[in-house]
Amino acid sequence: MFTLENEIKRLSPWRLFGRVVAIQGMLIEVAGAQKELSIGSRLHIMSRQEDVIPCEVVGFSKEHALLMPFKMIEGVGVGCKAFVEGSVPAIHPTEEWLGRVINAMGEPIDGKGPLKQGSQAFPIRAQPPAAHLRSRVGGKIDLGVRSINTFTPCCKGQRMGIFAGSGVGKSVLLSMFAKYTNSDIAVIGLIGERGREVQEFIQDNLGEEGLARSVIIVATSDETALMRRGAAYMTMAVCEFFSSQNKDVLCLMDSVTRFAMAQREIGLAGGEPPASKGYTPTVFSELPRLLERAGPGVRMEDGVSGSVTGLFTVLVDGDDHNEPISDAVRGILDGHIVLDRSIAERGRFPAVNVLRSVSRTLPECNNKEENDLLVTARKHLSAYNDMEEMIRLGAYRTGANPEVDEAIHYYPALEEFLAQQKGEKCDLHQGLDRLLQILQNQPLIENTALVNDENIIE
Repeated sequence: MFTLENEIKRLSPWRLFGRVVAIQGMLIEVAGAQKELSIGSRLHIMSRQEDVIPCEVVGFSKEHALLMPFKMIEGVGVGCKAFVEGSVPAIHPTEEWLGRVINAMGEPIDGKGPLKQGSQAFPIRAQPPAAHLRSRVGGKIDLGVRSINTFTPCCKGQRMGIFAGSGVGKSVLLSMFAKYTNSDIAVIGLIGERGREVQEFIQDNLGEEGLARSVIIVATSDETALMRRGAAYMTMAVCEFFSSQNKDVLCLMDSVTRFAMAQREIGLAGGEPPASKGYTPTVFSELPRLLERAGPGVRMEDGVSGSVTGLFTVLVDGDDHNEPISDAVRGILDGHIVLDRSIAERGRFPAVNVLRSVSRTLPECNNKEENDLLVTARKHLSAYNDMEEMIRLGAYRTGANPEVDEAIHYYPALEEFLAQQKGEKCDLHQGLDRLLQILQNQPLIENTALVNDENIIE
């Protein structure tokens, strides 16, 4: 148990320090305290301007500890002191953190004053709960987005990936989730985000309503690799606090790819060999350790804790959905939502490609009528997609294929169903009812023999 009392007991009556002996790029070598250090240990270097620069041990070389800084290292030179921090890196959150924006160190960056500290400590780099302590995934949660609620439903404690290239609408989609979800709390991690977009996301996309029930953790693209990686760990630590308070938490992280890039940068600086596309082996070992921290409630002495439902964006490299990070994350998570650039280019948002998106809680989370409804809708979308080029060119002749004729009739209504403005909310039942209404309409095909009545849900 991480408590304030236990942390005080771990404090040493003396301070250990080493000295900087070499600097190469952002990698700092420290000698003199390596026997007291391990991977992940924290140190503070005193620069020549007497600025305190927090660092973390990322490796060892002979008798030197290899450090990377959380801040820029101007003013650090050979001979500067490096003080060893004795306690385990942890945060002490409270429910008063709601509505606040913090950085990877747990420091407020919203200008609203200091954060109130709680009595219980939550380690920033905690281990995922043991599998036998996890409860089962719960019922469906309402994300407020019609296409996802209906075609790729997300359940309480499920972890899903949102795969998309840049500029396809990931941030707006996340803000809709945060505003419209029926989860108790939303914890949003903006990892490697563009600096100018942070305020736009908070003020324009999220709004006061969404911010009031959220905690936002930010590490912009200009910050060091440790800050970018640490923001992802901080996001999960804050989720674990609210989950321990019996809250159902929606964890939104944008993006896992930038976390992987930060870990790659750290690994290469520490001497790791590059593997697939330059990503080091620790990238693929850290990804499951991060993502597995989200999930269903954990059984405790006084019952079951709250859940952490995770939605993690993956920035696919060059729109290649089979690049290494996409492949690794897809194998860890419980489903994936694909945002398609071609759909975005024709102006339909959110640009969800429902035929390529999968929720691994289907079909169990739906009843038979709902599953039949989805099968029918997917069949029409798939039939139209297969013949789309010929239809647009005018090369398809009506009556040549009954399934395609049905798909052409239903396609405009289904396409309108999948579109949704960012200020529009649609709950679970509204989406299913609207889809049922679309598919119950009689086809406008003169030859009734072309209609396959078995696929119309009554």
